[in-house]
Amino acid sequence: MAGFEPGSLPDLLPLYYRRLFPYGPYGRWLSYGGVVKNYFQRREFSFTLRDDIYVRYQSFNSPQELEREMQKMNPYKIDVGAVYSHRPSQRNTVHMGAFQAQEKELVFDIDMTDYNDVRRCCSSAEICSKCWTLMTIAIRVIDRALVEDFGVKHRLWVYSGRRGVHCWVCDDSVRKWSSAMRAATVEYLTLVKGGSETVKKVNLTDPIHPFISNSLSLVEPYFEEYALVGQDILGSSESWEKVVALVPESVRESLLREFPKKHDSVQRWELLKKKMEKCKPSHAESEIILQYCFPRLDINVSRGVGHLLKSPFSVHPKTGRVSVPIDLRKLDQFDPFAVPTISCLCSELDTAHEEENGEKENEAEPEPKRRTRDYKKTSLAPYVRVFEQFVEELDKSRKGELLKKSDLQGDF
Repeated sequence: MAGFEPGSLPDLLPLYYRRLFPYGPYGRWLSYGGVVKNYFQRREFSFTLRDDIYVRYQSFNSPQELEREMQKMNPYKIDVGAVYSHRPSQRNTVHMGAFQAQEKELVFDIDMTDYNDVRRCCSSAEICSKCWTLMTIAIRVIDRALVEDFGVKHRLWVYSGRRGVHCWVCDDSVRKWSSAMRAATVEYLTLVKGGSETVKKVNLTDPIHPFISNSLSLVEPYFEEYALVGQDILGSSESWEKVVALVPESVRESLLREFPKKHDSVQRWELLKKKMEKCKPSHAESEIILQYCFPRLDINVSRGVGHLLKSPFSVHPKTGRVSVPIDLRKLDQFDPFAVPTISCLCSELDTAHEEENGEKENEAEPEPKRRTRDYKKTSLAPYVRVFEQFVEELDKSRKGELLKKSDLQGDF
């Protein structure tokens, strides 16, 4: 795989935006079937250009116009914002106070840096395969709740390109939600509370809410491998003291006395569980599992209708990795380090081009062939397919709704 040099972006981005960005499904996604008048035209896009020049409130007459502008500007980063009452590019011509964010997908931003207190393998922006498990757990827990507890259908999960994941909830009704409804949803999905000064961040009370018990059943299968083996949270006195601080005071002393006699984190966890059985109705065992593994959401990203979020298929300027959709059917196999970089994709394009030229030379009479989309010749192809399937589902669902409406009207 070609290594990525941030300094090469100005050379690579024009090629990426000209030949690899999946404009077709992207335009279909944000047009939502063109059912609502000027929906795409009232959408805000923002571009971050070279040298951190930030251009907000851009809007376009059509996906084709957006495509032309992207190829002209070659942005280092693309953010997608709300659908406004008026075209964002014309906001200065509108009466003050009239320009309002009206609709947007409900979005979630889960960032690995919010887990720094519970991971020992990496810190700040760094990630590895061990701590990536936290993102897998977050997607499992949040996605189940969205589908089963909120009745949501259309969710697009996307790798940020560096150290986290984003979710776009695209159902028609959800895009209309107010800030208060968005904030209430995040509140419902939040169990880990308190800043760095708070020792015990999860407090469970009886009766345990079904959301918590359902989430626990998804988190528990990952706990031993992630927390006890991968992070070794009971591996040294320094780390086990943090865990012991979360159990009832009556058993702390005996745990601290007996832990050194045990061989590893797994054995110490078994001992802790036995002690907890005598402390009923304590939920300490579940609270520890949740504090170390449960999703941590940024409420501000989700609450604000006008909040911008990095676009799918944007390139991360520091890692060069493309912000690609995640296939939920293969979630446990998703590897952030296998996600192609822009350098890798451009070199794959060059190779494909050379091979095609070689084939042409060997053919006596070349048959006219329809030019395949360039991304299909690269390792971006499977990720674009995931995106296309998501957009197809949106289209299918919309057609179903329109048919239902016409049937109902035909009944009278």
